[in-house]
Amino acid sequence: MSLKEMTAEQLEELAAQTRRDYDKLKAKRLKLDLTRGKPSQKQVEISNELLALPGVDNHTDAAGNDLRNYGNLEGIREIRELWGKLMGIPAENLVAGDSSSLNIMFDLISFAWNFGTHRSKRPWSQEEKVKFICPVPGYDRHFAITELFGIEMVPVAMREDGPDMDAVRELVKDPAVKGMWLVPMFSNPTGVTISEKVARELAGMDAGSPDFRIIWDNAYAVHTLTEDFPTILPILDIANDEGHPHRFWVLSSTSKITFAGGGVAFFATSADGIKWYLKHAGIRGIGPNKLNQLAHYEFFGSAEGVRSIMRRHRALLAPKFEAVLRILEDRLGKYDFAAWTKPEGGYFISLDVMDGTANRVWELAKNAGIVLTPAGSAFPHGEDPNDRNIRLAPSLPPLKEIEVAMKGVATCALLAALEKLGY
Repeated sequence: MSLKEMTAEQLEELAAQTRRDYDKLKAKRLKLDLTRGKPSQKQVEISNELLALPGVDNHTDAAGNDLRNYGNLEGIREIRELWGKLMGIPAENLVAGDSSSLNIMFDLISFAWNFGTHRSKRPWSQEEKVKFICPVPGYDRHFAITELFGIEMVPVAMREDGPDMDAVRELVKDPAVKGMWLVPMFSNPTGVTISEKVARELAGMDAGSPDFRIIWDNAYAVHTLTEDFPTILPILDIANDEGHPHRFWVLSSTSKITFAGGGVAFFATSADGIKWYLKHAGIRGIGPNKLNQLAHYEFFGSAEGVRSIMRRHRALLAPKFEAVLRILEDRLGKYDFAAWTKPEGGYFISLDVMDGTANRVWELAKNAGIVLTPAGSAFPHGEDPNDRNIRLAPSLPPLKEIEVAMKGVATCALLAALEKLGY
């Protein structure tokens, strides 16, 4: 029965039972962590073969270049071609770098801030004000970068097919709006995938600033939880078709495919944008770890090789997501005060509890030994105006721990809702 339909007597009885359940939960003295979307140990072990690659006597690329030495800022051709086939991007428009795409995103904002883009009138730091559009709920590490540079972040709601385009079209009329964060596939944390219609609207809309950029962070492009791999939109082709070839800064990486912090990151944009990026990146460093790129190329072998690896990840991840969704439905569904996403890929589930209670749910869970990402983390500055959103990350703990943790989270959410109602 919905909480709204219960009588005062029924609510009092439910509150008493929920408090007893919570006391039992605390008595277990749990130490469980659902904070960040890290791969589990079993997932990381999928890539252990990489530790023996490329091999002692294997240090040249197909062109005969010695990969042990400096140079080749773009990254080796082989891995760029492989990743380009996977993402629908020509190798000429793709740079392969070190480690995490988050590092490249920081560089992009830093370069634009200090020097301007190749289409800027001046460095962003010399503008009177710089604003970024931030779809919410969104990725906290994106927001942390713009916050660090003092960029004003403007939230817009994330819909089922992408950001609220009426709001976006209005906001980009302002010349101070220089950019937008976006995770186009299985987005963090809602799992939303941008439709082609919305992608074309983003590519074709007029913007008040000639150097308006969309950071298209395709971090979860192949991280499916189903049998199917959704089509990856050829966003650079779409941008060309719609008349704004420089608009998108496309990012992806192998961080949650192979080894976190030990993989390959990729950046793609127009040919002129690549020249601009490499001009500044070439001052920052003299070339990436090309031996690691060769190792990844040999490990994957092809775009289909990447998908094969991701099927093994899915086999480990899907049961965990299924458990979270099952427990939320079993424990909270009948009370009709909470809502949650049912993603088909990615690493997160977005949980909306009763308005005004997310921080209380986080506190109750913490006191019971269950650590959640702080409420509001999926909003700029960590400020959720409705105090209702919690990001759940089921990937790291073993399945049994996830089941225990989620039953506890459900108890905390229900207790916080009953407290809010005065019981």
